[in-house]
Amino acid sequence: MRATVIHAPHDIRVQEVPDPVIQQPTDVVLRVLRACICGSDLWAYRGESARQPGQRIGHEFLGIVEEAGSGVNGFAVGDLVVAPFVWSDGTCAYCAEGLTTSCPQGGFWGSVGSDGGQGEAVRVPFADGTLVKLPAAAASDDRLLTALLALSDVLGTGHHAAVGAGVKPGATVAVVGDGAVGLCGVMAAKRLGAERIIALGRHTARTDIARTFGATDVVAERGDAAVAAVRELLGGEGAHAVIEAVGTEQSMRTAVGITRDGGSIGYVGVPHGSGTGLDLGVMFDRNIALRGGVAPVRGYIPELLPDVLSGTIDPSPVFDLAIGLDEVPAGYRAMDERTALKVLIKP
Repeated sequence: MRATVIHAPHDIRVQEVPDPVIQQPTDVVLRVLRACICGSDLWAYRGESARQPGQRIGHEFLGIVEEAGSGVNGFAVGDLVVAPFVWSDGTCAYCAEGLTTSCPQGGFWGSVGSDGGQGEAVRVPFADGTLVKLPAAAASDDRLLTALLALSDVLGTGHHAAVGAGVKPGATVAVVGDGAVGLCGVMAAKRLGAERIIALGRHTARTDIARTFGATDVVAERGDAAVAAVRELLGGEGAHAVIEAVGTEQSMRTAVGITRDGGSIGYVGVPHGSGTGLDLGVMFDRNIALRGGVAPVRGYIPELLPDVLSGTIDPSPVFDLAIGLDEVPAGYRAMDERTALKVLIKP
């Protein structure tokens, strides 16, 4: 089959690799219908996150079960399923608690020795604990299929940030980051009942989506100017809940600066320098809580799926460029150069 591999920084290729096969009774082989490029993939692409030459890449996908191991009980050949970005056994104490990202037998797609989502097929370990079945009719609905793909990572990650920030009905929320996760954080905050949502971003195409998703205000400034602008909007005080969806020093400093005393920050931006943006003394003095981390999206899919199926929420606008598998290297360039927000792949 064909799959995307990374050989070196800025060297992404689509090439022939061995077809996936059942290795354990709990495996399935899945034919990929939709995949995408994540902003976190760019850290490997830019050489800021180490990868072995020839390693697979991509962790967001959905597709059709083509083969199921003898120990798989919940899925059959022909089922349409979505895969969260981490596989998990579904039986350990962490999985029972909903923290599937800490499953001792779990792992990330594209890790050494595993298939990546940006290919024609994937071997899925622990299928019963990992995959979620989707309505078969969705396979023929292009817009719905694209919206459902967001359940694999970006929508659940935005929701995780909103939950970590303590968003509740009537809350004032500020969202740092206008990437796909930040935009889904806006959507999640609206879904959880936030009354006012301030989106921080300066790319009009993205902030237009933020408004569609529920943002009531947009702040284009950065750094200290952004802190001042948000506080001016809120009568000198910060937001009850702040979503941090970038992971840099500046974004974390901004998040702390725009949080109301006694408020909370939900952080899901993959950290690359953000630790230096934290001043525990400031957070201590102002009673600011910090919660978040890698999102256990498998636990959120059952909650979010009905709203996507009904059209109550529609995250599909975050995918602003659709390509075929052979065009994946160009898709990485487009996201790296910020000419695309999030690239959809149709193998």
